[in-house]
Amino acid sequence: MTINFAHVRERSASGGWIDFAVFDAHSTSGSDSANSEILANLTSRVRLAGRKVDQSALVYLDGGRITFYGSKHLVDYLSRNGVPSWTHKIDV
Repeated sequence: MTINFAHVRERSASGGWIDFAVFDAHSTSGSDSANSEILANLTSRVRLAGRKVDQSALVYLDGGRITFYGSKHLVDYLSRNGVPSWTHKIDV
């Protein structure tokens, strides 16, 4: 299966840089533990591929509504700014 993701670098509130990954994925069960496992697995794969990831999140449609799951600060940022454009794909 191929999953779209965005790898983005933005200025943090403290003035430094933050690298984050947003994945177009979620668990089939929708449980927190399953989503946490998928997020950890995808984040690990992207890091092993040589990308720096400080925070990560999943994004998916739930009942026709965009839903985010992941690092609290990143989820807050995405809720305000929307989903970034997909920049990469990863095979899982």
